[in-house]
Formats: sequence, C-alpha cells, structure tokens
Amino acid sequence: MIFGDDVPAVDAADVPQEGYLLDVREQEEWDAGHVPGAVHIPMGQLGDRASEVPRDQEVFVICRSGARSAQVTVALNQAGWLTRNVDGGMKRWAEVGRPMEGGGDGPPYVA
Repeated sequence: MIFGDDVPAVDAADVPQEGYLLDVREQEEWDAGHVPGAVHIPMGQLGDRASEVPRDQEVFVICRSGARSAQVTVALNQAGWLTRNVDGGMKRWAEVGRPMEGGGDGPPYVA
C-alpha cells in the first residue's frame, strides 16, 4: 500500500526528544530494540486499545520500516488524532544514532 504525500511524516532524526512515540510493531520486534519511553501497542491491538493514545498532543507513530506506521497514522488521523509517521521507522532511528534499549542481555537491535 502506497500513501505518497497523504501521510504526515517526520524523519526519525527530527522526532522531538519528549514527543509521544507510539510503537506499533509486534512483541518480538519490541523486545529486540525500542525507543526508551515509547508506548508499545501492536498494530493488531490498536482497535481495542486506541483509547490509550492521547488526543491532546501530537503522536509520532513508528514501526520497523515505516509501512505499518503509515497505515496507523492515516487511520488515527481519520479518527481525529494528530499523528505523524516516522519515516524509515526503527531502521532509520538506529541509522541516525537515536537511543534504543532492548529486552535481552545483548545490545538492542532492529528486528
């Protein structure tokens, strides 16, 4: 699915440090490596858990590469949220050296 210019987006390097970051990846991806302070709601659970996402501030949506998060960004914006897709996802986040933490013993990585 291609969204083109219809999806508000921001480069991973430009996500505000205190921004609300919604990670929509699966549990295994999250466990491998995620942004400290991000909120984890897998894409498949978002329908049931959307009320957990704040409506009073901008939400930055991230996944592995930016495709799933683009879908979520469009859906949330259509439902009244103010969201922006993180272009390039966690792959880009790691590429630009933004902080990550993981759930295992080794260093965090993008799965």
